Amino acid sequence: MFYVKEKMSDVAEMTIEITDENVYCTCPKCGVEVSVDLAEVLKDGDSDLFSTAVCCADCSRKIRKGELNA
Repeated sequence: MFYVKEKMSDVAEMTIEITDENVYCTCPKCGVEVSVDLAEVLKDGDSDLFSTAVCCADCSRKIRKGELNA
């Protein structure tokens, strides 16, 4: 199991299991929240969590049409 942990104060911390339903990022083009399937994003073996960004469906479509720079 993978999880994130955040220390809230000296006496409290929160641990949340990472699943295929609770990972999100912000679209680097428009800022909308995007649900992310980490297994799909990282399947090529060359990606990492620090340098990988996921665009929303609208921005992805615009990039494919050449309306936005990748």
